[in-house]
Parts: sequence; C-alpha cells; structure tokens
Amino acid sequence: MIRDTLLRLKSGDLTKERIEAIVNAANSKLCGGGGVDGAIHQAGGPVIDEECEKIVVMQGGCPTGEAVITMAGWLPAKYVIHTVGPIWQGGNAGEEALLRNSYRNSLRLASKNGIQRIAFPSISTGVYGYPPELAAPAALDETMLFLKEKPGRFREVVFVLFTAEILKLFEDSLTVLAGKYKVKVR
Repeated sequence: MIRDTLLRLKSGDLTKERIEAIVNAANSKLCGGGGVDGAIHQAGGPVIDEECEKIVVMQGGCPTGEAVITMAGWLPAKYVIHTVGPIWQGGNAGEEALLRNSYRNSLRLASKNGIQRIAFPSISTGVYGYPPELAAPAALDETMLFLKEKPGRFREVVFVLFTAEILKLFEDSLTVLAGKYKVKVR
C-alpha cells in the first residue's frame, strides 16, 4: 500500500483485466502496432480505432511522454489510456524522463477522469527496446512518487507484466523502493 492505494504486480494479459482503465503502450499515430498496442486494438475492436482516429485528426497524434484516453470497446475495462513511451537510443537521449512522463501523465489523465483502478504494462520494453531492468525501477518510482504526492486518487494500481522475467525485475525494484517510500512489500 502506498498511502491508501493498493499497488500490485502480476503476470498476465492486460487485455483481460477487469478494471476501470488499462494503459496502452501506443505509438504516436495511435494506429495500433505490435505487442501490447496491437493486442489492445484487436481485442477492443473498432471503437478504439475510431476514437484514436478522431484524436489524430484533432491533435495530430500523441507525443512521446503524453497520454490520451478512449473508451475500451470490447475489452473488460471501461477506458484505455494511450501513452507513447520513448524509443531506446542508448540512454543519453532523455529516455528515462520521457518514460517517467508516460507513467505520470497516464496517472494524471486517469485521475482527471475519475478513474480509481488502473492497470499498466511495462511501457517501451518491447519493440521500443527500453531495457526492462532500467524501465522497472523508473516506472515504479514514478508511480509511487505520484501516489505519495496525490493520496486518495486511486484505490488500485496494477502492473500486468507479460513475462515472468519482467515480473521478477519489477518485484526486485519494488523491494528496493519499499525502503525509500517506507512501505511494506507482501
């Protein structure tokens, strides 16, 4: 628990989460691509594509580190928050700040829309090549910092991780960060 928010890590399929909102690791054109992005667009059906197309027409897409929201279509969630994580370029192109912005802006947008339960994937660690061992501590630290700064905004934040290896990296990072945030890890 971070203040009054349950923070959970689990392995699984993000498209099957029964939660208010899931976060999509999107591309800047919001057109559905590979990995989690393609899976969300496919599982959610045409509603997601149609709403993403409207956003692209209105604002030209979604810049790296920013977030937009759509309905979830056929998914068991109600909303999809689409965020564009950074493409890994070796670590010297501001990737960590952009990754942190993806998590923070997703949480801000969820809070603005009254969402209290949200699920994240490991953003940018697939086709964008961000090393998971660097992404996990940045993702968790930014999320925990947001929850500490803005108590009461969320009942639950879940990281739904696709592989056992990435889950382990997130678990190890959470154990390290627990001391910083003075929380117990179960």
